[in-house]
Amino acid sequence: MGKRLATDSLGSWRRTHYADKLKQHLDGTEVIIFGWVQEIRDLGGIKFLQLKDKSGLMQVTLPKRLVPKEVLEKCESLQTQSAIAVKGVVRKLNQAQREVEVIPNEIRTLGAAKHPLPIDPKGKVPADLDIRLDNRILDVRRPEINAIFRIRHTLTQAVRDYLSKNGYVEISTPKIVKTAVEGGAALFRVKYYGRNAHLAQSPQLYKEELISSFEKVFEIAPYFRAETSHTRRHLSEFISVDLEEAFTSCEDVMETLENLISEAVSQMIDLHSAELKLLHSKLVKPKVPFPRFTYEEILKKLESVRTKVEWGEDLSTPHLRTLGSIIHGFYFITDWPTKAKVWYIKPREDDPMLCEAFDLMYGWLEIASGGSRISDRSLLEKRLQSQGLDPEKFRHHLKVYDLGMPPHAGWGMGLDRLVQIVVGKTNIREVVLFPRDRSRIVP
Repeated sequence: MGKRLATDSLGSWRRTHYADKLKQHLDGTEVIIFGWVQEIRDLGGIKFLQLKDKSGLMQVTLPKRLVPKEVLEKCESLQTQSAIAVKGVVRKLNQAQREVEVIPNEIRTLGAAKHPLPIDPKGKVPADLDIRLDNRILDVRRPEINAIFRIRHTLTQAVRDYLSKNGYVEISTPKIVKTAVEGGAALFRVKYYGRNAHLAQSPQLYKEELISSFEKVFEIAPYFRAETSHTRRHLSEFISVDLEEAFTSCEDVMETLENLISEAVSQMIDLHSAELKLLHSKLVKPKVPFPRFTYEEILKKLESVRTKVEWGEDLSTPHLRTLGSIIHGFYFITDWPTKAKVWYIKPREDDPMLCEAFDLMYGWLEIASGGSRISDRSLLEKRLQSQGLDPEKFRHHLKVYDLGMPPHAGWGMGLDRLVQIVVGKTNIREVVLFPRDRSRIVP
C-alpha cells in the first residue's frame, strides 16, 4: 500500500468568500478561502499558488519575507489537485487579469492528492475518452469539461422553467414496469420480487393517461434501452424530456417544441458565452418557425443526391448523414408512413397510409419525435394487433380510454443530444457524467 497522505482538520474554519467575490474593496480584509491547487510556481523569493473553487481561480502569493516560515514549509509539501484552506489577507493588484491576491498566514491541507495523477486535469497531456471516463472526477476538473456540465445544468433548468411557466405540470412516472411501451428487443429485463419486469423505455403510457387529469404534463427523467450498437449518439441510459397535452394536435406540440428550444438555446448563448467560447461552440440563436419537410420531400432530397430510400422505410444512419449534408440546423420531418411509426401514433384521417408524426432534426441528428396520439380505444387495439402486440397486456392502459380520453399529442426529446448540439460535441459520452453503454457500467 502507498504512503497515507496526511490531512488537517477543518475545525472552526468556514469559507468567507468564493473566488468571484474577491474584489479590490476587500483590500486589507482577512478572508478564508477553500479550493483545489491548480498550479504552484516558485520564483525564488516568492511563491504563487493558483487555487480554484466552483466560481473561478484565485491567486495566493507567498513572499518569503512576509509569510511565516511554517506556511512556506506547508507550501513545500503541497501537491496539485489537493483540496486546501487558506486564511490570509487580501491585497489589491493593478493587473488586467487579476484584481487581488491573498497573502496567507495559515494553510491547511484538507484533502491531499496522491501523485502521479492518472490524467492531466489541465488537458495539456491528451488522454483517450475511455481513460478520461475511467477517471471522470478528475476529468471534470478540466475547465472545458466543467463548462459542459455547467451549461447542461442551466439548459435543464431553462427547459423546466419554460414548460412550467407555460402551464405544464411536472410528473414522475415509474421506471420499473410490467409492459414494454414499444415492444421489441431493446429491453432490460429485471427480476421484481420473483416476477418479470422491465426498466422503462419511456413514460409514454403514463403521460397519456395523466393528461386526462392534468391536461398538460412533462417529465425530465432517465430511461433505458438495451442498445445493441455502439455509436456516438446512443446510450443504454439517457435523459429524456417528455411532454403530453390534451385537446391538442401534432402541429400544436411542434410549435411548443420549437419555441422551447429557441428560448432555451438563446438563453445558453446569453448566459454562457464564455463557456461556449472555451468549447469553440459555433451555435447561433435559432429562428422559429423551424423548416418543415414532409417524408416525401425528404425522399426526393435524398434521391437528388443519388440516395434511394424505399417508401415506407425508416431513415438509416447513412441516409441521415447524407441528409445532414443537405439540410443544416433545426428542422422537422412530418407526415411519416403509418407503418414506420409506433402503434399509438394517429393515422391521418384523409390518408391512413400516413400518420400525424414528426421528428425534430439538427442536421443529421434526431433530437425529438412525437405526434398526435390515437384517442379511440378500438383503433388503438387494432394498431396494437397490427404490430404484433397483445392488447390484453395493455389492459390497464386501455381502460383509461373508457373514462373520457380527449384528443392529445406529445413528444419526447433527448436532453443529452440537445446538450451535444449546444456545446458542439460529436460524441454523446462527452456530455454525460457517467455514461452507460454495452461496454461501460463503471465508474
